[in-house]
Parts: sequence; structure tokens; C-alpha cells
Amino acid sequence: MSKTDSKHSIHTACIHAGASIDKETGAVSIPIYQSSTFAFSDAQQGADRFAGRCDGFIYTRLGNPTICALEDAVSELEGGFKGIATSSGMAAVNTLYFALLNKGDHIISTEALYGPSRILMEKEYARFGVEADFVDTSDSEAVKKAWKKNTKLVYVETPANPTIKCTDIKQMAAIAHDNGALVAVDNTFATPVLQNPLNLGADIVIHSMTKFINGHTDVVSGMVVPKTEELWKKLRPVFNNLGGCMDPHQAWLVHRGIKTLSMRVERSQANAQKLAGFLENHPMVEWVRYPGLESHPQRELIKKQMKGPGSLMSFEVKGGIGAGKALLDNVRLAVLAVSLGGIETLIQHPASMTHAGMSPESRQESGITDGLIRISVGCEEYEDIEGDIAQGLEASKKAAG
Repeated sequence: MSKTDSKHSIHTACIHAGASIDKETGAVSIPIYQSSTFAFSDAQQGADRFAGRCDGFIYTRLGNPTICALEDAVSELEGGFKGIATSSGMAAVNTLYFALLNKGDHIISTEALYGPSRILMEKEYARFGVEADFVDTSDSEAVKKAWKKNTKLVYVETPANPTIKCTDIKQMAAIAHDNGALVAVDNTFATPVLQNPLNLGADIVIHSMTKFINGHTDVVSGMVVPKTEELWKKLRPVFNNLGGCMDPHQAWLVHRGIKTLSMRVERSQANAQKLAGFLENHPMVEWVRYPGLESHPQRELIKKQMKGPGSLMSFEVKGGIGAGKALLDNVRLAVLAVSLGGIETLIQHPASMTHAGMSPESRQESGITDGLIRISVGCEEYEDIEGDIAQGLEASKKAAG
């Protein structure tokens, strides 16, 4: 049983969510129950557990004490019914699609959705008769225009990666619910520290916990959090049968990461706010997209919907792709790698890396230009981050001639 309640701050909630003192040993940290199966006291108990007549564990694919503690923690932070922990963020996405969409159904989703989430729908689910439209969900009229009689799900990523566009979750929920559809939100980049989609009307939240929630660039994992028991009962059996479960040690590592989540988010966000201002005034930078800048076109929505701008940003280097490559090849502190949300600063080129699987036309329509650079700002000393990017931009200047 968790010690947190609605009166506690997010800092307290991150430390105590999903945590309980082990009754037998007094262990403060949840033990790692590294077991594939669990014994029954007698045949009747086994039958009752399988029938759902009593609580208890059967098999780790179906449930495990360490994994359940993590599911409870994230669910508490998001205000949902109960979480479903998955082996990766994409396992969470696949659970969402597989449980909620049937042949002939239609989904509307954010155009700049995480590349594999979009590719999975366009290349795989399309084979089984699921229809999809990817539109600018920050524009409610674009969503309404794409609506069909068979639309069952609106799936948004906000802020979107890597365009940093934001979608009005309350508005999407109103449109979807008025037409009998559900709303799912990928909350990976804001985290429950900065945004709570279920409180804004969404039905389901998903996370790639590989990113900020774990926060240490050492675990791949995902989470699905439905708002209601009814949705959980629809999602959980599908997940059980798909088999995308995480292992107990993986769950323990992520749960440990959550305890410092709010502190990491605050530190990296403070660094990002300063770096965005530096980049916006740098002569080698064409534009910067960051939710904390007054120049962001959706600044008022961000203030209303989010508790902070986060630490993810994108910008375009003047001088074309050659100048952009010079920046990437000359940073020394920032790590040239995909993913985000770790304690270290990461930098990458989406068009040739994370979103390379999209067609050039789809990338352009989504605002993912060839010169776009994405930075996930970490927890290092700010002056060290700025100095590193500055010398990288100096190399860009030389490359641009």
C-alpha cells in the first residue's frame, strides 16, 4: 500500500509512490522477486487465482510483486486506475493498438508521432484493415476534417517529438468523446511531473519509461495507464497474451529511477530554459522550438496545460545539412545518440536517425526538416553544456563557409 495521497507534492509522490515496507523483512526498497512462477498453498488456491476469485501471483508474465509496485507507482503519479508495465515503449504502443482497434477501425494521430509508433500503424496494422490519418493535432480543425464514422481512437503525442508542437488535450478529449471515441496520450516527454493527461480528459496515458521516468539510459521499458477499471480490463488480457512483459530486475531499476524523477526533471528543465535562450540568440541558429520560450506559438496552451516546459528542444542550424553534421561531429560533452530523458545531454539528427523510416514527404509534412537538430538537455552544470554547444556551433560556422 502506498503512502502517498492527493495532498502530497509531486516530489513526495515520486519518492513514495508504489512503495511499501516489506512485511516479512522490513526492507524499505521493494525486493526483486526474481521468479518466473509462484507456488500455491493447495489446488483450490491455484484454481481460485486462475479464476480470479482471489488475489495472488501465478506467473510473472501475468503479474509479479516487483512489477506491480512499479505499475502502482506510475498509476498513482498519473491518477489512473492501474498501470500495465511493458518490456519497451513500443510494447506499450502495440498493446494500445491491438486492444482498442479492429479491422475497419480508424485512428487519428499526431503527424510527428514517434517514428516507430507511426510506422507500426502504417506498415503493419494497415495489413489487417486498420485505417489511419496522421494530422497536425495542434489544429482542432485538422482533426475534425480527418474524422470518419469509423474513428475509434485519437492518439496524440504532446509535446511532439521532435517538432515540439503541443496538442490541447482537453480539446481533443471533447472532440473524441462527443463522437464516441477514446483519447490516448503519449506523455513520455512531459512526464507526470509536468503534465497529467488523465486529469485533462484523456482515457489512457502511455510512456516509454526508457526516457525520463527511468532516467539513467540503462533500461528499456514502457507503461500503459488507463483511467478506468473498464479500460484496464480491456487492455490487460491483450497485453498478457502478447507477452511483452518486463522482468523483475528491469522493473526494480525503473522504480528506483522514479524516486529522483522530479529532481532530475527540475534540474534538466532549468538547464534547457537557459540553453534555449542561448540558441535563440545565436547567429548560427535559424530557429528554436522549446515550450519555455515566449516565441513558441502555443505558449498560452503550454502555460495552461503543463507545469513546466521540460528539457527537450529542437533547432535548425544555418548552413544546411553540412553545418548540422559539423555540430554533431564536434560536440564533446553532449552524447551523439538517440533516445532522451537521461541525466546526460543527448543530441541527434531525427531525419537520418529516429525518423529515418518515414518517407521524406511525411517528414516534411510533419515539420521534420533535414536540418533539424534535437537536444535532450541533461543534468550537467549548465555552463559546461553551453560551452560544448557553442564550440560545436563554431565548427558549424566554419563548415558553412
